[in-house]
Amino acid sequence: MKAERPVKEQKRWNAMNIKVWSDFVCPFCYIGKRRLEQALEQFPNSHEVTVEFKSFELDPHAPKEATKTVHESIAEKYGLSLEQAKSMNENVGHQAASVGLAFNFENMRPSNTFDAHRLAKFASEKGAEKVITEKLLHAYFTDSLVLSDHHVLTSIAESAGLDCEEVLEFLKTDRLAGEVRADEAEAGQLGVQGVPFFVFNDKYAVSGAQSVEAFTSALERVWREERQAPRLQTLTDQSSDAAFCSDEGCDVPTNGRLSSDND
Repeated sequence: MKAERPVKEQKRWNAMNIKVWSDFVCPFCYIGKRRLEQALEQFPNSHEVTVEFKSFELDPHAPKEATKTVHESIAEKYGLSLEQAKSMNENVGHQAASVGLAFNFENMRPSNTFDAHRLAKFASEKGAEKVITEKLLHAYFTDSLVLSDHHVLTSIAESAGLDCEEVLEFLKTDRLAGEVRADEAEAGQLGVQGVPFFVFNDKYAVSGAQSVEAFTSALERVWREERQAPRLQTLTDQSSDAAFCSDEGCDVPTNGRLSSDND
């Protein structure tokens, strides 16, 4: 007589994961982040959702020295007059205000964000990815700080609870540069043309700073469909007599049928 086996705890359904590709000088990345957060506040299963931020540089060749205002940069990029650029930014500012964000376009100075992305990876190692991402966005859009300045980055990191000296030494190296490039390469493989770009459970994509309602709908749909769908699709021929083992023992083909070696 076989000894009774303890009842195994049923495996939980995997939590929902959202990967977010964004840049710290992208206004719609900040707006989209806040709208997603507001949708999650209304989502009853938000405790099962993890959000992971991925690196994306809108301009990898941007100079580290901030020499232009954001109005000048926009005007030059889109072939607009300075007044047209200011009007465009003002409209973006209104969208930001609608989700509780204050954008200070008059004093923003665009610059290279590569080291800011490296810092975010460093903070992630310390369990501070969420807080550093918010602080970097706030530093640029509200406080008008230059995110290529190592002293600025160190100050932001310190406010997020990281060690000041450790961060400053880290920024002097090129550590985690590969991780930033890997995120960008993955974005390229996915065909990401712009940010923000949200990927739910590596299967469902949402592009742009969608409305809170659109994010809520996406959360509900992914939650529903993922729970209904089997986690694995079997490719096994059901008529196959291939041998296998389980925790009950091994079954082997015997005269065209499967017979347990425990029989």
